[in-house]
Amino acid sequence: MITIKVLGSGCTNCNRLERLARLALEEVRAEDPSVEAVIEKVTDYERFMDYGLMVTPGLVINEKLVSAGRLPAPKTIAGWIREALNEN
Repeated sequence: MITIKVLGSGCTNCNRLERLARLALEEVRAEDPSVEAVIEKVTDYERFMDYGLMVTPGLVINEKLVSAGRLPAPKTIAGWIREALNEN
């Protein structure tokens, strides 16, 4: 099971990052429909600090901060998801 967290206040870029993460997950699932994953939005600033996030939006995959303050391409996010799958 992959856990993807989008950290942000709910701003436009935070919502955009969630959409990008969903697109990336669709790409990974197109290759392997058995991939189990959940996407969670985190808006609590105190939880941001748990991941060392200083600039939003942030993206966390399996409790690892992989992106901060930018909007990575869906292909990049899909690569991070694949890496997390290989670590399991």
